[in-house]
Amino acid sequence: MNLDIDKLQKNLCSLLCAEVKIRSKNDKLLSISTPFFFADGDPYQIYIKEMPGGIIRLTDMGHTMMHLSYDNDIDKFREGTRGKIFEQIKAETFVDEDNGEFYIETPIDNLGFSIFRFGQALTKINDLTFLNRGRAESTFYEDLQEQLFKIIGENKIKKDYYYEGMENARDYPIDYRIEGKHAPLFLFGIPNRDKARLTTIILERLLRAKADFDSLLIFSDQGLLPKQDLARLSNAGGEMIASLDAEADFSRKLLRKINPN
Repeated sequence: MNLDIDKLQKNLCSLLCAEVKIRSKNDKLLSISTPFFFADGDPYQIYIKEMPGGIIRLTDMGHTMMHLSYDNDIDKFREGTRGKIFEQIKAETFVDEDNGEFYIETPIDNLGFSIFRFGQALTKINDLTFLNRGRAESTFYEDLQEQLFKIIGENKIKKDYYYEGMENARDYPIDYRIEGKHAPLFLFGIPNRDKARLTTIILERLLRAKADFDSLLIFSDQGLLPKQDLARLSNAGGEMIASLDAEADFSRKLLRKINPN
C-alpha cells in the first residue's frame, strides 16, 4: 500500500475539527455543532453542561423527541417492537434519558469519542421513524390490533381463531373473528406477499368446507403486492382495505359488517 498514513491522519483530523465546533450558549451551556442532521435538514441539538467532579454532560435538552413529535406519535416509541429497540439503542450507546432528554456523562478527556457516540445514539433513535407499517411486519400487526380494539373493543374479538369445520384447522389460523351482522367476520392482516398467499389458501379452504363467513382484508400496502397474488386473493376474499393508514375506510367498512350488540 502506497498511502501516506500520517498525511491521511492529518487530513482526517482537520476535516473532523472543521465539522465540530463549540460555542457558548449561555452561562450554563455550551452548544456543539456537528455533521449530524435530521431528515428534514435540521441539525441535532447537542449541548455541554458542566457537572460536579470534573464530569461533563452531553445533552440534547429534550430537542430530539420534540423534533420527532412533529410527525410521529412518540408514545409508540416506547411500546411493542419499537419499545424494545428503543431500550436496546440506549443500552448499546450508554445513553441515559430523563423525561425525554437524552444525555451522556463523560470525563472531559473522552469528549470527542462521546460526541460521536451521542450522535450515533440520536441517529438510531431518529431511525425508529422508519419502523412504519410498510417496513416492519411486527409493527403492522401491532398497529392493526390497536386500531381494531379502538374501533370495536377487545371483548368482541377472538384473536388467532380456528374454524374447526375445516380439516387441519390448526394449520390455518384466522387473525381475528368478530361477530358479524349476518355471519362471522374473519379479518386478516396482510403485510406482505407470503401472508397474501397464505390468506388465499385459508379462504379457499373455508369455501371448500362451505363455511358461513364474511371476510375483510387489511393490507400494509396493497400496491406492493404482485398483481397475480392480488388477483387470486381478490377471487377468494371479500372487501379489502388498501392500507392501514386509511383509517376512516377501515372503520366504515368494519362497522358496516359487525353485529352492533
